[in-house]
Formats: sequence, C-alpha cells, structure tokens
Amino acid sequence: MNILVTGGAGYIGSHTCIALIEAGHSVVVIDNLRNSSKYSIESIKRITNQDISFCKIDVSDKSAVERIFEKNSFDGVIHLAGLKAVGDSVIKPLEYYENNLMSTLSILNACQKFNVNRFVFSSSATVYGENKSPFTETMVLMPTTNPYGETKVMCERILTDIAKTNQAFSVSILRYFNPIGAHESGLIGESPTGIPNNLMPYITQVAKGKHPFLNIFGNHYPTTDGTGERDYIHVMDLAEGHVAAMEQMTEGVHIYNLGTGRGTTVLELVKAFEQATGITIPFKISVQRQGDIASCYADVSKAQRQLQWSAKRDLIGMCRDAWRFEQNYQEV
Repeated sequence: MNILVTGGAGYIGSHTCIALIEAGHSVVVIDNLRNSSKYSIESIKRITNQDISFCKIDVSDKSAVERIFEKNSFDGVIHLAGLKAVGDSVIKPLEYYENNLMSTLSILNACQKFNVNRFVFSSSATVYGENKSPFTETMVLMPTTNPYGETKVMCERILTDIAKTNQAFSVSILRYFNPIGAHESGLIGESPTGIPNNLMPYITQVAKGKHPFLNIFGNHYPTTDGTGERDYIHVMDLAEGHVAAMEQMTEGVHIYNLGTGRGTTVLELVKAFEQATGITIPFKISVQRQGDIASCYADVSKAQRQLQWSAKRDLIGMCRDAWRFEQNYQEV
C-alpha cells in the first residue's frame, strides 16, 4: 500500500515510517517540522535503504494537503500530526484546539474528496482522564484533566460520525500510552527542543550533562513509591502497532489501546535507566503538574486479539535504545 503519514518526521512518525517500509509499504510524509527535523527523513532513508517522498507543509493548510493528494494515489492515511504536550495544552488551550482540530478536519476533507478510505488516527490514553487503570477501550471518556485530551476525544467523535455516514470509510483509533526508546540503529529517536516535556528524553539529557538534574513532578500519588505511574512502550512496538492497524483494517470504527499492560513509576524508570547504562541520574521533587494523573496503564487484550499485535521489547531495552540515540544525536 501507498500510505500518507502526517507528522512523519516526528518521533512516533519516523519510527512508523520505518515499520511501514519494512513491512513492504511505500510512504509519503508531510510535516511542518515545528517539533521535528528533516534529519529524521534522511535517517529513515539511511535505515531502510529506500527513498521516501517528503513535503514540508502544515496539515492545517487545506489547499496544500489537497495538492499532495492530487499528485499521489493513497491507499490509506496515518494521521499523527498535532501538538502533543499535556502541560503545554493547559497553558495554551486555544492553540491546541485550533491546531489539532483543524489539521484533522483538513486531512479528512482530502480523504473524502479523493476517496481514501483507510484511516489510522493517533489518539492518546489521556482520553481516559481519571478513570481507574487498567484502561479499557469501552470506558466512558473523561478527558477533563487537560485540553490536549479533549482535542483527541473531539477528533475521535468526528471520525466516528464520518464513518456512520460513509460505510466505505474504515477507521482505527489508536490510544497510545507512553512511547519511549529509539530505533536500535541509534539514528532516530526523541529529540525535543528545549527542556523536554516527556520523561525519557529528560533523563537522557541529564545523563549527558545537558541539565543538572531531573525534575520529578510530585511524589504523593497513591502508587508504590509516590511518583506517577505510566505504561511505557517501546516506540518501535508502537510503530508496528500502526502497521497492524492499517493491514488489519475492517469496516467501521475500531479503537485499540497500544501499551504493554504494565505500570512503571517515574522512580522505577529512573532505576531501570541507571541499571541499563550504569549512569546515576540526580533528581529533585517538584510540585505536581496540573493535568497529570496518578496512574495510567492499558488493558491491551483487544489489540492482541484482533490485530495479533503485542509489545515485545522490555524496559531495559527501551532505556538502552534511548541512551544510544542520545549519544549519537549529540554528534549530529
């Protein structure tokens, strides 16, 4: 299949492109490079030994998106483009609503106009809000903790409504948990600008000496050690979940959790990184961030059953791969 990947130069997008190409598919990437780099595109080519088409455009630009569709014959779309920082969305809600909703509407309009009927959507475990873990796909959604989660719920509803009116339109909604790690080559990984919003690149940057210590936001949660608990999944396992969702696509809307089904606290992840690398990570406890919840991990039985997909890589491997990329990325 020929697959359009929006946000394909980003962290999850670049790894997904590799997984698609390794599965025998061709890829076209559109990305505005707001929180990514064209270096990722060059790295994808280097890892796969294949050329890919890249267009630097904003997915919210309806006319530009339509021109891409006119020049290509797509079998499906994987829509990953969007703003994604939970804490940032609390500070800048209008920017998140505008960006995430408009980009999704833009790409959906093009799909309808050009009769592209396979659509994989990048959603998030944040849609579950303060439900009790493990999260299951049938739970009532409670994304009131942050605007980012609200944008994902809104997009899920839009997709569901479109599928109701167009029986040919097939959708897989993937609710991600917490991707970490990097491709085993060390050529692509998570490289945010400024102080990272996500935990693992913060840890690797402290290990490299970019920051003096790790800020841990809150230690009074009802978890084993008081720090927040998350379901950390290797980014390549997550990428392979996208391939499974595209290849196993059936009529209607299908929702899948992509995680490991296990919770790991912040301090447990720090200890795993120290074990994997031999590097001690200094940290300080800071005030709990608005919008964060205590525990978030997945029930992944539906994806295992219907997609024949499950996460295979362990926590130590995730840490080693993340550190390998950080070391390589410093040399770029």
